[in-house]
Amino acid sequence: MFDTKKFGGYLSRLRKKADMTQSELADKLYLTRQAISRYELGDSFPDISILVNIADIFGVTLDELINSGEPTHAESKILESIADGKTEPIANDIRDIIGIAPLLKPSVLGKLSDSLIKQGIDISGVVELAEYLNDENVIKMLENVSLDKVDDMLLEKLMPILDSKSKTKIFQKILDGEMDYRFLSILIEYADYFTSQVEAAVVEGVLPWDALDLMRNGIIKAWEKRQKNTV
Repeated sequence: MFDTKKFGGYLSRLRKKADMTQSELADKLYLTRQAISRYELGDSFPDISILVNIADIFGVTLDELINSGEPTHAESKILESIADGKTEPIANDIRDIIGIAPLLKPSVLGKLSDSLIKQGIDISGVVELAEYLNDENVIKMLENVSLDKVDDMLLEKLMPILDSKSKTKIFQKILDGEMDYRFLSILIEYADYFTSQVEAAVVEGVLPWDALDLMRNGIIKAWEKRQKNTV
């Protein structure tokens, strides 16, 4: 997994070897001195386009710069392909993307997730990537993922970071029988605006009667959370 602190240490050594201050490097990169300091401390990582400029300034290869963070072979290949400006970088394993997700822009991650969708992806991978992806990319992944292995814990992690469209997708999968209706308790906790639709689905026989109890449980959980937040 890419180590931003090791990358930062390498960047710091390059700068000092060049007898350059953080402010001087910042000026060359059109950044602030504070940004350079965060890079060197490993608290943040430069945009890929900035990496190219850093390599040019210090006369090192992009490969050397990236590998200073000791990425896996696959992570290194992904970062290099993005830095080379490839419009459709390819990823073969979701673990490799998850490892470098915090370093990449949502737009770049969206392109990587597209390549994963073509190969198949499990729900746990969507959960781990969701906080870094744009909402539309999360929806796209949900549309292409198999939810037969989802459990309460995974859904609890996923719900707070989904927008209304994504939650609607989950609800539709419950109505279509692709997801267990017992997940309604968790869904309603974060999207109580589905209550009237749940009631209608029960009346029409799409959902069993005990779905109403699950819905009430979700409403109670949502109310209890709001009460805690106001204390």
